[in-house]
Amino acid sequence: MSVCIRFLPDDVTIAAEPGEPLLHVAARAGVSIPTGCLMGSCHACEVELDDGEAICSCISSVPPGRSHLTVNLFTDPTW
Repeated sequence: MSVCIRFLPDDVTIAAEPGEPLLHVAARAGVSIPTGCLMGSCHACEVELDDGEAICSCISSVPPGRSHLTVNLFTDPTW
């Protein structure tokens, strides 16, 4: 079962499969998430999920058991 991923603030929606890397989903949707270390240490790719949880998108994937997921992108002018 696919998950409907909505990226804010751009309001871009795309279907994704559970377990698919979040950075890959964003790239397929044409949404740019800044990255740094690609290991979750620098937090350049940190995003906030609709439940308020902050995650590093470089080491996170689409969670199973959900039909919808909203991802709020942060912008950091220093990156």
